[in-house]
Amino acid sequence: MKTFTMPGTDILAPNVVLGLMRIADKSEDDIRELVRAARDAGIDFVDHADVYGGELHDCERRFAEAMALSPSQRDEITIQTKAGIVTDGPYYDFSYDHLVQSAERSLAALRTDRIDILLLHRPDALVEPEEVARAFDALESSGKVRAFGVSNHTPGQIDLLRKYVRQPIVANQLQLSITHAPIVAQGVAANMLAERQAATLDGGGIVDYCRLHDITIQAWSPFQAGFFTGVFLGSPDYPELNAVIDRLAAQYDVPAIAIATAWITRHPALMQVVLGTTNPERVAGAAQGSELPLTRAEWYELFRAAGHLVP
Repeated sequence: MKTFTMPGTDILAPNVVLGLMRIADKSEDDIRELVRAARDAGIDFVDHADVYGGELHDCERRFAEAMALSPSQRDEITIQTKAGIVTDGPYYDFSYDHLVQSAERSLAALRTDRIDILLLHRPDALVEPEEVARAFDALESSGKVRAFGVSNHTPGQIDLLRKYVRQPIVANQLQLSITHAPIVAQGVAANMLAERQAATLDGGGIVDYCRLHDITIQAWSPFQAGFFTGVFLGSPDYPELNAVIDRLAAQYDVPAIAIATAWITRHPALMQVVLGTTNPERVAGAAQGSELPLTRAEWYELFRAAGHLVP
């Protein structure tokens, strides 16, 4: 498993992360088996959010109950969670009171004394960055949160936060897969008036912005064809892409899911792939893509087979 020190932190992180948004209805044995498979594959980083599960903090609570981590076991795992979504509505709330209260409830649900990374969960159109800064200061000074990040934020939204927030923004969690890749594909077709791929959908070069500012991109839904439209792996809707994936999987002697993972981890931005599966075998298979050395030709072949333009 490839690891790196996340910029702005002292956290040694793997480039594949175990997302736990779907464990609410799993048994404790199932959760332990899932985490064990991840740990065996070198994944010691888990991703949560306060809204994951049937009720607030449900998945955080189920994880803590199943794992019952000792202090030394807790020290071996990086725990990331998110705050900012209000399920009534829904709407977003980045106020001081909401962020602090949500973080404190996550701490209680997770049965831990600190959150390693807290992300703002999607942008709040009514954000008051001074409130965010005050919340971050309070959570950091009390030792409740070690580092902070965002999800689905544009460069301008991050710059607005950075004007007021003292702490570095260490991560931006963004949807990315071979087939859902506007944040990558737009730059390839830049300045091509007739091509929809050239349209700027992310506020302008979010991948380059994150690289310039040492912000780790965390790719969520890495196997989804679109916005929760189903996976592309094995889908009859993507015959050309799956033919390339299957050929490369046979060439490298790995499962297809490892090739889909490697397409993201091959990017020099040192991205993390956030797995959403609850199947231990798929977790182990995806982890094999952590260090898989796709060539430039192979990476671009997958890109083209997914339907993206290479001018």
